[in-house]
Amino acid sequence: MKDRVIFRKRNRENGGDIIAILPDNEANQGKVDMYEHVGQHGEGDYFAVMSRSTPSKPEECKDLLDELTGIGYELRVMKRLTR
Repeated sequence: MKDRVIFRKRNRENGGDIIAILPDNEANQGKVDMYEHVGQHGEGDYFAVMSRSTPSKPEECKDLLDELTGIGYELRVMKRLTR
């Protein structure tokens, strides 16, 4: 089964980096796993990150997508969670 992933671009005041949200990988206290080039795996609040970021363009998230697939993730890219 593929892991759902949402790629977002942090606002400039938050570094402007691309972050991968892995909403199906639950972490502590209602948070989910997230992944970035620097720092790699961490946890965060899905709703907070979504509100402080914008959708990334395919060319912006390609390197991070390649990194994640290179370490074994099989991903299904989404824009946001749907009900």
